[in-house]
Amino acid sequence: MRKLLNTLYITQEDVYLKLDGLNVVLTKNSEIVARIPFCNIENIVCFNYLGCSPQLMGKCADAGIGLCFLKPSGEFLARVTGKVHGNVHLRVIQYEKMRQSSTCLYLAQKTILAKMKNSRNYLAKQMREDLTLKPYLQTDVEYIEQKIADVPFVEDLETLRGLEGVVAKKYFHAFSKVLKNQDFKFEIRNKRPPLDPVNAVLSYLYTLLALDCQSALETVGLDPYVGYFHTDRPGRASLSLDIMEEFRCFVVDRCVLSLFNKKQLNKSCFITNLTGAVTMTDECRRLIIHEWQSRKKEEIMHPVLHEKTPIGLLPYIQARLLSKYIRNELPEYIPFEVKL
Repeated sequence: MRKLLNTLYITQEDVYLKLDGLNVVLTKNSEIVARIPFCNIENIVCFNYLGCSPQLMGKCADAGIGLCFLKPSGEFLARVTGKVHGNVHLRVIQYEKMRQSSTCLYLAQKTILAKMKNSRNYLAKQMREDLTLKPYLQTDVEYIEQKIADVPFVEDLETLRGLEGVVAKKYFHAFSKVLKNQDFKFEIRNKRPPLDPVNAVLSYLYTLLALDCQSALETVGLDPYVGYFHTDRPGRASLSLDIMEEFRCFVVDRCVLSLFNKKQLNKSCFITNLTGAVTMTDECRRLIIHEWQSRKKEEIMHPVLHEKTPIGLLPYIQARLLSKYIRNELPEYIPFEVKL
């Protein structure tokens, strides 16, 4: 089993990263503020404006350590990658299969079905644990259940995208009822930019999850830019967005609700600019990342492997299962579904 290593998140905007032997060194105003060994790192995510040295970029590329640059708001800027992993024949097969509409529809149905089931199961769990929520969630859960039954009969991707969209809207309507912190309101899912704190944190962690999925795909040798459900666009890691659909509810949404419902976040954590866009303070980002890392270290009994697995390894496991399906080593693709 692959070992879960650490992701180094640089949240301070005025630090500079450089290489010193086998260490990543963080400097601020030419003074060293931290020194981290390379051996424990598998990804570096930078929210800083000053960037890093070319030597560090080269070392990350040679060592297979992902190096990503994001805006402080969480918006993706760039990613530094080294040599392509895996067998070129796997990618050739991937390109051939992703040109087949029947294969794309099959994989998309599997993925979206798992996403819907995970969403339904989570809401059902909330009703079991808090009976006062049942009047608010029952109708939405039943609606999602009806749409789950429709997925196997969808005949094209556009229809499936429409079905996924209406279910996502219904799910987030229910999501707003599970948010118990009265200091914050969540009405609809919005992004680019997020217009309230809950949406800001959701977008922030979805970005981090997408990066984890991209790293996992690159590790097993798949091209993260050629997918089966999200449309291919220049610079868009479509396959990363595809497989992350299975994890949104279980990995990100639960973490976000926990942060707000336990009142770990308050209004001082967020800044609203003149356009209405909401961003997070440095301290807020650090707190969220701490919880995110803790969440990734939690272990679950994997529904396919039947062994305890850190949540942070779930994207890697799904990437492996997908690569085995593409190579015809598995007769079917097995998506991630969890019963809560």
